[in-house]
Amino acid sequence: MSSEALYEQYKDALKRGHVASLRGRLEEALLAYAEASRIAPERATPHASAGTALLRHRRPAEALTSYEVALSIAPRDEAALLGRAQALADLGRRSDAADAFDALAEAQAAGGRLADAVDAARRGLELAEGRERRRTLERLIARLRSSDSGEPGRVALERALQVLEGPAVRIDAAPAGPVPEPGPPDQAASGAAPEDEAVSPARGASGSGALGQDDGEGTGAAADAGIPEPQAASKPGFRASRQLPASATEAELAARAAAAVDAGVAQPAVDALLDLATLHAREGRIDAALDACYTAVSFDPGNVALHLALVELYQGRGWDVLVDEKLALLQRLARLDGDARALADIAGARVDHG
Repeated sequence: MSSEALYEQYKDALKRGHVASLRGRLEEALLAYAEASRIAPERATPHASAGTALLRHRRPAEALTSYEVALSIAPRDEAALLGRAQALADLGRRSDAADAFDALAEAQAAGGRLADAVDAARRGLELAEGRERRRTLERLIARLRSSDSGEPGRVALERALQVLEGPAVRIDAAPAGPVPEPGPPDQAASGAAPEDEAVSPARGASGSGALGQDDGEGTGAAADAGIPEPQAASKPGFRASRQLPASATEAELAARAAAAVDAGVAQPAVDALLDLATLHAREGRIDAALDACYTAVSFDPGNVALHLALVELYQGRGWDVLVDEKLALLQRLARLDGDARALADIAGARVDHG
């Protein structure tokens, strides 16, 4: 059989594995990935994809084995590096997981993906404090600041600075809950995704636990463990003038935000997330409010009001450097756009900041 025919067989097996994985058919997916690995034993992708399918079904020990096979074939495979780090975290091996996130950050930085590298280094520091690990994160932050990384870079930077400016190690640093699905089944079935690409095991730097739920990046596990969350600012709460829906409970606002996010329409999602962030902030749940705002920004990255809402939250935490950086960036962008109203709002925020 020609090499071209073999490659077509490999792609077909890999695609069948992806489709089965997306549809939750674990055993079917594993059989297809095993077939792909027999056809092309020199490729890491089938093993990394099998690891992702296993991790999604909460079988981290088996997932770890698959990821390590993938890395024995391709030591710099980012999907396998990320999956291995998450599997180790799920197994409670915090120090090993931190080392794995360090390796992932190194690979991503070498590939020029600084926002992802900062996010990986931040997660490693959350899992295990260390002087050299902290210095590495600081160096990556400095590189990211000097780059033009767009909104994903800003989100990664803000999250990393939160860790550097407070206690780094968090009880809830290990990922919790199922791994998100990488896309709808019809995309994989139609071949929209790259054929020889492992299904990613986790969010990128721009992702976040938007609704204040315990997704492993938020505050739920820490609260359950009795760790006090930082208190809101002493001045009036974030966006104090925003009117929330009458008699709306936290559960109702969270459900409304979740539905709006799932629908994927920008303006309703932004409005619902801002309502939820407002309630979280007024109740002193600043981390949850930040997460809701970060997700809102992912829907409307150019929304100056959203960034100014984040400024208010940063002010409440005393993150003066971050406030100054964001206001300066917003001002540059507003000048480029010739947005007089945005410039006025930014000037007002500068006055409030003092």
